[in-house]
Amino acid sequence: MRTHPRWPVRAAVAALLLATAACGQEEPPPPAARPQAATTTCASKGALTMWERSGGNKQMVDMLVEAWNAKNPDCKINLTYIPHTEMVGKIAQGVASGDVPDLMGMDLIYAPQFEKEQQLVDITDQTKDWPELKTASKGHMTVATFENRLFGVPLYADVSALFYNKDLFRRAGLDPDKPPTSLAELRTYADKITALGGGVKGYYLPGNCAGCNIFTVGPLMWASGATIEAPGPGGEPLVGDGVEQVLQFARDMVKAGDVPEGGRAENGETFHLQFGSGKVGMMGTGNFNITLARQQNPKMDFGIALLPGVTPNSSASFIGGDLVVVPKGSKRVNDAVNVMKFLLSDEVQVEVYAKALNLTTRTDMVDNPYFKAEPLVRDVAKALTVGRTPYTVTFFEQINSPQGPWLKMLQRAYYGDDDLGTVIADAKKEMKAIAGRS
Repeated sequence: MRTHPRWPVRAAVAALLLATAACGQEEPPPPAARPQAATTTCASKGALTMWERSGGNKQMVDMLVEAWNAKNPDCKINLTYIPHTEMVGKIAQGVASGDVPDLMGMDLIYAPQFEKEQQLVDITDQTKDWPELKTASKGHMTVATFENRLFGVPLYADVSALFYNKDLFRRAGLDPDKPPTSLAELRTYADKITALGGGVKGYYLPGNCAGCNIFTVGPLMWASGATIEAPGPGGEPLVGDGVEQVLQFARDMVKAGDVPEGGRAENGETFHLQFGSGKVGMMGTGNFNITLARQQNPKMDFGIALLPGVTPNSSASFIGGDLVVVPKGSKRVNDAVNVMKFLLSDEVQVEVYAKALNLTTRTDMVDNPYFKAEPLVRDVAKALTVGRTPYTVTFFEQINSPQGPWLKMLQRAYYGDDDLGTVIADAKKEMKAIAGRS
């Protein structure tokens, strides 16, 4: 999860609502915004404007825009990247002033807040008969929906999975074709890999990165039957024995020396480089690491499995990435919806996403010739079927803030000796208070 905004999205939207109220009653949408039957081509001529955040999957988004432009020379997309830390504020300010793009990519985790505040265009009626939506990434579709209305479709997907170094497995006497299927097995394997010495460690934990942990440790809790975030006022966070079981597992790994000491300071900046070093036996990371690890360490043999839970053969994944949405005030709603139809089309899913070895955003498109030729991508794509995305309008404050209760809880669990029940209770109290203010 590469989500590090400087200020909470709630504050941005609060400012937006004040500005909107000061401007008086909202004007009706222009005629071009009235729903039309969607196609994968232009509804009208003239260039489209699109914003996308930096720090996401730029290469993928560039290819998608290029594919649209090649097919639609009369309404090419002019794509602008907004610094990731400025995106939330810029969207809020744009909607308030009417200075918005025709469509935009949005970090999926923040969509519920903008949907709740009615700052995105409802596309339910235009898309209600699309068969493609039945197999679209369920994590994306969950956060794209508010009160049974749809506000976006997947732009690209990042999923978390367990990457494991087959070379180190062999050296440690482990079967390279049998990754761990439970936390107990993971611990056993990590002990054996760490015993190799020479700076090799069995597992990696990012000790100072809230987003990295919800992406990779959160699924261990979900796979163990736990709930993490409070969805809203009155909601209960950190529910289930799996929370304490995973925290105990992580604490034991740290105390046993199975985790690199340098991981304690990891704030996300070098997280993506750890597996490719060849010194880590196993770690939770994302599909983006396939290419990176090969670039770093071309000779390393590695595999990908699902992130396990306490019970053998239980698994989960965090589905991250971006949605493509239409901000309120867009004058090209029909064209923006057509772009969404284009992105979900069979041809684009296979010949753009899969051909570039990026995850398809429809699960029925995983069976394609490009993935068949690249087993690792096929393996990581399995995470789409067990993945989820937290749904809360206070994700930043509860989970992703460097000063938030999620990271404070993890750090006390990983590196301290406080009673884990007390550690969880403290975090639960703070997360409930945050959700109650939404």
